[in-house]
Amino acid sequence: MRLLGIDYGSKKIGLALSDSTGRFASPLEVIPSSLTTAETIAKICQQEEVTKIVIGHSLNYANEPNLIVADSEKLAEKLRVLTGLEVIFEPEVLTTREAERTVGKDELLDARAAALILKSYIDRHHHD
Repeated sequence: MRLLGIDYGSKKIGLALSDSTGRFASPLEVIPSSLTTAETIAKICQQEEVTKIVIGHSLNYANEPNLIVADSEKLAEKLRVLTGLEVIFEPEVLTTREAERTVGKDELLDARAAALILKSYIDRHHHD
């Protein structure tokens, strides 16, 4: 079971991929947010044999959806249609800040944030 993690942003989107067992998450790449984002992600899902997509559900400190949630929900629906895969949301708060704190800012910052989102999902749902 290979999972794709997504850290959605209005300008950049971080992607992370699990190993084939669905236990470990690694940063994959950062892509620009554009009109063809869903198609780009769908191609990656096909190439990497992804079986489930996990998108960070961005919440504020009051645990309420922030302004970016509506756009990420639109992306999720497009991905469901294009890939036929289950697309689920994983609660996330400040994953980009956490990724920056551990390594610093670089070109894979958003992909590392996506890996944190994916790892959170794996930790909460993986049972041996």
